[in-house]
Amino acid sequence: MNMSRDPLVVGNIVGDVVDHFGATALLRLVYNNREMTSGSELRPSQVAGEPGVHISGDRDGRALYTLVMVDPDAPSPSNPSKREYLHWLVTDIPEGGDTSNGTEVVAYESPPQPTAGIHRLVFVVFRQATRQSIYAPGWRSNFNTRDFAACYSLGAPVAAAYFNCQREGGCGGRRYR
Repeated sequence: MNMSRDPLVVGNIVGDVVDHFGATALLRLVYNNREMTSGSELRPSQVAGEPGVHISGDRDGRALYTLVMVDPDAPSPSNPSKREYLHWLVTDIPEGGDTSNGTEVVAYESPPQPTAGIHRLVFVVFRQATRQSIYAPGWRSNFNTRDFAACYSLGAPVAAAYFNCQREGGCGGRRYR
């Protein structure tokens, strides 16, 4: 995909959350029977429950994946002092399986009603070299996806996606810093 048209580049996910990477897996996210595409606009009421997640891409079908969901705009896009806020962490997701087949390390926490601005909620997938013990961080605020991947030797992401979320009555566009 052309870098200038890559939704992860356009949405500043590359740079704010991850470095540029070559996707080698397919991440499919479904909220309330609606498949999410990167850059989608979803309201808090639409994402109250965890999404259906399907990860595919390994040829032998035996790969395991780790999924991280973060908000790089917490508590507000103009002052992201809690960047990145960890909303969900699931490990050992089998190839072709979903999160219910993995190990939930940090339970899904739905995005709150944003008080200001449009928040980006980011899903990042890493391929695990082996089944391994990954521990819950002691906090959700100020999680760092890059540091997490380095700590557990996960390497570069293999897939990522994001959606925009604002308060139910909100309107307007995203203001980038």
